[in-house]
Amino acid sequence: MLTCGGGGSTRANGRRGRWFPGLMAWATGRAFNEGTAVGKMAATLGSSGWWQRWRRRLSAWNGSRMLLLLLLLGCGQGPRQVGAGQTFEYLKREHSLSKPYQGVGTGSSSLWNLMGNAMVMTQYIRLTPDMQSKQGALWNRVPCFLRDWELQVHFKIHGQGKKNLHGDGLAIWYTKDRMQPGPVFGNMDKFVGLGVFVDTYPNEEKQQEAQKRRYSPGVQRVFPYISAMVNNGSLSYDHERDGRPTELGGCTAIVRNLHYDTFLVIRYVKRHLTIMMDIDGKHEWRDCIEVPGVRLPRGYYFGTSSITGDLSDNHDVISLKLFELTVERTPEEEKLHRDVFLPSVDNMKLPEVTAPLPPLSGLALFLIVFFSLVFSVFAIVIGIILYNKWQEQSRKRFY
Repeated sequence: MLTCGGGGSTRANGRRGRWFPGLMAWATGRAFNEGTAVGKMAATLGSSGWWQRWRRRLSAWNGSRMLLLLLLLGCGQGPRQVGAGQTFEYLKREHSLSKPYQGVGTGSSSLWNLMGNAMVMTQYIRLTPDMQSKQGALWNRVPCFLRDWELQVHFKIHGQGKKNLHGDGLAIWYTKDRMQPGPVFGNMDKFVGLGVFVDTYPNEEKQQEAQKRRYSPGVQRVFPYISAMVNNGSLSYDHERDGRPTELGGCTAIVRNLHYDTFLVIRYVKRHLTIMMDIDGKHEWRDCIEVPGVRLPRGYYFGTSSITGDLSDNHDVISLKLFELTVERTPEEEKLHRDVFLPSVDNMKLPEVTAPLPPLSGLALFLIVFFSLVFSVFAIVIGIILYNKWQEQSRKRFY
């Protein structure tokens, strides 16, 4: 089956679409050249019977080539199948960003907003420069109401720091709140939604070395490290342990100072979260995290952020491409996959968040104070009456 589309990727055949221009040129070139040759031969041979039969066969062959060309042109802007099942993807431009980075800024018409030290360059958007104590972020202004989606992130992390003398990494977000600076890779702590972290500095390992304790072989992690976290607003990201207590999973990802492109893809389909990476220069996706039973509400915002401390790196984003995935569901799946209002993960207990009480209005506060005073006066009067009766009864006993 011939499939085509714009800018997507699959695990089976790497990044697709590179064959399209060559095949189109082949179809147009052959059809044009053979059509010209047919015209010249027709003028020379006239109306011979054998020539007419041969010409009809050649015209049918050219017609099939032109049909192939039209199919290629038609499917270049449409959906494309991304797997063996009934799954198609559509690029959503209102949630995507690529060069020349039009629509990035602080204006009301911008689709993407910058925050902190982030700045737009010609070939990338730099979240943080290779300088100490910087933080920056890039946020989409349009909330995402897609049910199933895939986000492809093209990024680059590089700097002058040598081994373990660089930091801190970047994060990709799908959260309820946007443009909220904080300590978690440049974003707020106790966020509500999904966070995917590309952590380049091992804080826990350094602490273990300082305390002269060693890791057991089963729990040691090699950095840079990719991890994911789902939060309902009740959890804090543990920097001292590199987010280990709250991570859904993770994998090692050597992404610093590479001379080829590095990609990360986050796919959310049927409550199933999958994170893959292409960091080896082979144009193939490699599995990193796979978690079933992830429940994410719709209407959250996509963003990316970064932070540096005593150590630093350049954290660059080249492109963000969001695809809507159309997936067939059975009636049973439709019932199970209803919209949720708070992020959660099946078989993982998240602390419940108690909603703060709304502040009292002026009238409500006045009524509470008024009735409290009335009740106090009434209680004092009743107390005085009871005290007087008790005194009268006491005097009668003595007489």
